[in-house]
Amino acid sequence: MLIKPATTQPLSKFAIIDVETTGGSARFERVTEIAIVLHDGEKVIDTYSTLINPERSIPWNITQLTGISDDMVATAPKFFEVARKIVEMTENAIFVAHNVTFDFSFIREEFARLGYQYTRQQLCTVRLARKVFPGLPSYSLSNLKNHFGIAAARSHRALDDTLATVRLFEYILAEQEGGASSIKSLMRAGLKESKLPPGITIDKLDALPEACGVYYLHDQEGDVIYVGKSLNIRKRLYEHFADHTPKGEKMRAGAADISCEVTGSELVALLLESAEIKRLQPRINRALRMRQYNAGIYTYTDQLGYQCLVAGKPGKKASPGLTTLIELPKLESARGYLASIVRQYELCHRLCHLDFHERACFHYSIKQCRGACVGEESAEEYNARVADAMKVISRTLTGNFLYHELGRTQGEKALVLVEEGHFLGFGYAETEEEGFQVEDLRERVSSPYKDPDAARIIRSYLEGKMKGKIVRF
Repeated sequence: MLIKPATTQPLSKFAIIDVETTGGSARFERVTEIAIVLHDGEKVIDTYSTLINPERSIPWNITQLTGISDDMVATAPKFFEVARKIVEMTENAIFVAHNVTFDFSFIREEFARLGYQYTRQQLCTVRLARKVFPGLPSYSLSNLKNHFGIAAARSHRALDDTLATVRLFEYILAEQEGGASSIKSLMRAGLKESKLPPGITIDKLDALPEACGVYYLHDQEGDVIYVGKSLNIRKRLYEHFADHTPKGEKMRAGAADISCEVTGSELVALLLESAEIKRLQPRINRALRMRQYNAGIYTYTDQLGYQCLVAGKPGKKASPGLTTLIELPKLESARGYLASIVRQYELCHRLCHLDFHERACFHYSIKQCRGACVGEESAEEYNARVADAMKVISRTLTGNFLYHELGRTQGEKALVLVEEGHFLGFGYAETEEEGFQVEDLRERVSSPYKDPDAARIIRSYLEGKMKGKIVRF
């Protein structure tokens, strides 16, 4: 009888990692400490930890939390000095952390600043603990340490938290039939029960970039059936194919291939996604497919000096001095939006063409209009509220400006150019914008499709998520 010897080869290598930082945003904050513990699924095989000089001051509240001060990191190595060590230790390893999105995003951003794209397979011990130990009141590291009796000298220090995560990881492995060999299935638990479309494999998904951009799903004939945008293309595609909603089922049923374009800039991704949906008209996309907007909200000043608003179709109004505030797909949408604005700012329904009484509007009789329609409210007072309402309504752009933010690689700028209130396009440049003339900028940008949504997308982004700088000319 042949006796099969027990295997002694490790099935996987895991880099269990924790970082301490100057704040919560990977894009703007920096790493102050890192610890890496290599584990082969059975035991710890290597350990590394170091403070890191973040090249900026550490906020007082962060020092109170972590105990790491400016004096402690003053003589510590900068990230570029330990980058090679991090790459070598984590090479061919699965990146493991408690709330892995946080730790991985900081490491990835630090490498991006050096012009290096850092990618690793990731595993989150929060998600694993929820799956393996369901029903616990909390899955924070401190509560899990208390629950399992894991001793740790200090919380919010990289090495101590990493060693606590190692113990938690070992408890998880002990509960899993097959130990480390079952980790791959846990990592892909969302896809385990789904049937990936023919031609789309786990390896193909793993090869997708973990970067901001636009992705395309193609059918068997190569036609695009869906266009999407994500800050992390690979993660989003995993989510799509693990989605059991009707939309997810449509994607699995129709997709035969994937392609993508990395943009780096989220604004460029938003603009490209919107333009490509209108150009390609993918059958699964519903939002942003409208090629033309057939209605809008307009403004003009009447003979008594009152600023009036009106919902209508372009070219249908004969009022002099008519100015477009916003274009919308349908007349019903324009009227509904205008009605909500009128209620919010207590505007006159008659002056906004929502009431057609010859004198006082109906809402004046129920004391929901301040009387602009009968001259009880002056044009000056009324127009001040209309001006506030118009700021909310208007999605147009004004003036000449260049917006730039981080591009696809460190040192590259993503450019979005607006001239005389019109979006001219987006592009990339390797140097700072101050060295460019307007003529140079026009050559560097292009618009993939004339998109009526572009102005709205740009304005909304600059008012909310803006991560770069505006240069006016």
